[in-house]
Amino acid sequence: MRALLLAFPLLLANAEGDPETIPEPIKAMLDAAMASGNEGEVSTIVKYARNAVPEHGDAIARIATDWRNDRREKSMQRIRNAGVFDLVKGRAELGAYVTTGNANNVGVTAVIDLRREGLEWRHKLKLQADYQESLGIVNRERYLAAYEPNWKFDERAYLYGSAQYESDRFLGFYDRFSVSTGAGYSAIKKQGLRLDLELGPAFRHTRFTDGAIESYPAARGSVDVDWKLSPGLTVRQNASAYLQKANSTVTSKSSLLAKLIGPLSAQLSYTMQYESAPPFGRVSTDTTSRAALVVDF
Repeated sequence: MRALLLAFPLLLANAEGDPETIPEPIKAMLDAAMASGNEGEVSTIVKYARNAVPEHGDAIARIATDWRNDRREKSMQRIRNAGVFDLVKGRAELGAYVTTGNANNVGVTAVIDLRREGLEWRHKLKLQADYQESLGIVNRERYLAAYEPNWKFDERAYLYGSAQYESDRFLGFYDRFSVSTGAGYSAIKKQGLRLDLELGPAFRHTRFTDGAIESYPAARGSVDVDWKLSPGLTVRQNASAYLQKANSTVTSKSSLLAKLIGPLSAQLSYTMQYESAPPFGRVSTDTTSRAALVVDF
């Protein structure tokens, strides 16, 4: 692409000025950019070509517009004809962590995130397991499974449903079931940056390690930020809160991903979970620092 731009003035110098026909050198550059499938490269070629040969500007813009429309239609047709598993994308994470709070140790963690993006529906599934055993004694054991379907009734707005199961006896509960529904909105949705907000009512049922059982309505909110700083560096921030009368929970995960090779990335992350009213003998806040390898598939 850079070589094409450097050669652009020379190509224009040899181009004919017939307003009915796009000069062949410019047409060749535009064809090469469209063949690459890169929207940014096509936009760059169109911008410079229209400034250099304004008499061909409308024809150049029309070719680029037709290419984008055709590309969009083919993409939508592929989604319409896709099978249940054809559009599934995922991320697998395996690494080590250091914890502070109710347990201070080093262990391993595994996370699988799956996502299917359709024309009207988006489905997200997350499975996570943290486990640590030292001298035959388990001192870290946390499991999480979460599923969230989204119905996209607008380019940015959607309705969501959420079902989540957690188990973390070192944080003070054996089982916790959470369900929620509400509205979501993609406040920022552009190349390299996305911000999603969700808010809605919820219900939680918790079985604590001290024998207490709580079932209360709650309010749920979440903020998800995905910011691509460069082609090889991405920052992600995921935060959610369940606010209720008895015990409220706030979780936050900040992560930095650096692309290594192909689908493989290195990730550093920091996770915090706060319980406003933990069982007796438990502290309110647990933190987890992780270094992991991440594979996109």
